[in-house]
Amino acid sequence: MGVSVISTTISVVVLATGTLAFGLAAWTANIIAVACATGPSYSLNRRWTWGRRDASHPWRQVMPFWAMSFAGLGLSTILVGITSVWATSMHLVQPFATFSLLGAHLSGFALLWGVQFVVLDRVLFGATRSAQVSMP
Repeated sequence: MGVSVISTTISVVVLATGTLAFGLAAWTANIIAVACATGPSYSLNRRWTWGRRDASHPWRQVMPFWAMSFAGLGLSTILVGITSVWATSMHLVQPFATFSLLGAHLSGFALLWGVQFVVLDRVLFGATRSAQVSMP
């Protein structure tokens, strides 16, 4: 949960700052937010959640993790784009427009979180950990 709190905080702060302070389009700020949060998420998940301290394997661990993150990015960017158009058409004022964008961003990742956890636990990090534990 700690990893989710940290990576979510990073992405939400970057998304809100990008749209409010820098006037970026919501979808652009969303891409930047996900890019900023994915590196720390990978490292912290690997170390804290699955206790992995060995070297990362670029093709078996790093690439699948980033692929799942970009799937979340795609879904959340679509939702943020739709929400941005909706917020504009509804003439939402700040901070309600920003809160609606943050909700869309978080919803995209929430939808994929369960699948990502199972893949990380069963395929990327957990399978090797259980093999290491059973070795004398």
